[in-house]
Amino acid sequence: MRFFRPYARAVLMTGVLVGASLSSLCFAAQPECLNNAPTQAAMDDCIGRTMKASDQKLNETYKALLAKVSKNGADHLRKAQRAWLAWRDAQCEFNTMGTSGGSINSSMYGLCIDELTQEQTRRLDAQIHCKEGDLSCGGQ
Repeated sequence: MRFFRPYARAVLMTGVLVGASLSSLCFAAQPECLNNAPTQAAMDDCIGRTMKASDQKLNETYKALLAKVSKNGADHLRKAQRAWLAWRDAQCEFNTMGTSGGSINSSMYGLCIDELTQEQTRRLDAQIHCKEGDLSCGGQ
């Protein structure tokens, strides 16, 4: 039995580290409505509303950028956005593996999706509002 104790300790520490990193993800993107969410269902509802608002803002920003770029730029933007969506979903699945099967998983996954969606919105918005001389954007 003593042989398994170090192994059990390592597994426990890994779980603690994963939990701590997931908690930091939760607090980094925590919507205000979570402060008053008394149940898991209320948390999920709050996060769902937040995700919907973030997704709407992303779609508005994406459409504005799409209208601004050339036909060739629009083709590349569509391709990049499809790839980004696949990456975002896969990244959040990976990030929330530690809560897989638990009731908190949907909340953690939703917070991750929301955070990455807001980041992508900022990236696309930066392409719309390029500073003169910035060669990394605006030439599409």
